[in-house]
Amino acid sequence: MVRGVAGAALAVEAVLLGCRAAGVRTPGAVLAGAAALAACAMAVECVVLGRLWLAARRAGAGRRDAVGAVVRTAVPGPVRRLVAHEARALSSLGLWVLRRRHGVPEDALAVPYTGPQTAMVYGLLFVALVETLVLALLIPWPVVHAVVLVLDAYGVVFVLAFHASCVTRPHVVGADGALRIRYGALFDVRVPAGTVASARVERRCPEGGSARVGADGVLDLAVGGQTTVTVELTGPVTFVRPLGKHGSARTVRFHADDPGAVVTALVQGPRKSP
Repeated sequence: MVRGVAGAALAVEAVLLGCRAAGVRTPGAVLAGAAALAACAMAVECVVLGRLWLAARRAGAGRRDAVGAVVRTAVPGPVRRLVAHEARALSSLGLWVLRRRHGVPEDALAVPYTGPQTAMVYGLLFVALVETLVLALLIPWPVVHAVVLVLDAYGVVFVLAFHASCVTRPHVVGADGALRIRYGALFDVRVPAGTVASARVERRCPEGGSARVGADGVLDLAVGGQTTVTVELTGPVTFVRPLGKHGSARTVRFHADDPGAVVTALVQGPRKSP
């Protein structure tokens, strides 16, 4: 119910914004009706969410857990995961500026993988900036100009945040031989220590998207359309896809800027801390 009412209110607001941007005069009665609809939608949402929160509290949940239960009920799982991915990516901008890395212990080996995509990312940034300047000169309508400017600025920040998340979240080979394979804030596969059967340098160009699981249980996590390391496991490892679906793989192929260092660290096994 909450999603339906919110969707209807957003649709009406979008239509009114489009009319205003196009210079169409909107009657006062229509504006009043839209305002009333928005107020009703907000009231319904507050009532429903409040009831959900009270129900969780009566069930024995704490305040924070009750809020989490309300969010899980009202917001679809894929939307929650996308928002979480975006929040982690934006937080990576601060780590990037401070030259820090996420989840890399002092005795672990950090393995960068952004080499093939760096030029593409900066190319996208250049195109986005040029587009922003051109549209600022061509669009005569102030409302449309403001909306486009906000969207373009967000696009620039998002591209930077995505690249920052990849830079600050490298692959990690732990001192105990555990392997953590990541792709920014979107993908995180943990291979426990002792489950690596073999590792080798192997350059491949898998078909499909950046992350693909084949019918043979092979997970390809490509960067720039290529993988450079193949790791075979003694048993399947499970992982969570960006939108929440679970998967498993017995062989993992991923890209590393220095594949030889990864393979050497995995073959040598656990390392003693200095």
